[in-house]
Amino acid sequence: MQEIIEIPTNAHNGLYDITAKVKEVLKKNPVRSGIVTVYVQGATAGIMIQENWDDSVQNDVISLLNKLIPNGVWEHDAQDGNGDSHLKAGIVGPSETIPIIDGRLGLSTWQNIFLCEFDGPRSIRKIAVTILGD
Repeated sequence: MQEIIEIPTNAHNGLYDITAKVKEVLKKNPVRSGIVTVYVQGATAGIMIQENWDDSVQNDVISLLNKLIPNGVWEHDAQDGNGDSHLKAGIVGPSETIPIIDGRLGLSTWQNIFLCEFDGPRSIRKIAVTILGD
């Protein structure tokens, strides 16, 4: 089973919690045991599992990546000004795989699934949610 979820982003760099949307897809396609893969379509975004307690960890992720990969110093910036966005997306990666345990996402209490936007704002980001299992 596969479904494309779509979300808008409102910042140039930001993490957006998509856990509820992934749970909705799983609820429509109940599986007791298996995996769900969450994959963002786009070369300037990523998917990350991260703490969901408050925004501080998500803000720290963006701050770290901005320090490690500053804007405006990359060869690709001559094409369209988003060299840092591609590098950040490459480090984070486009997907995560989560186990399905007893019909639920196998995330811990403090884990959620985040879309990482590195080249926003965007009116739409498409994320493929693929479920495999019994």
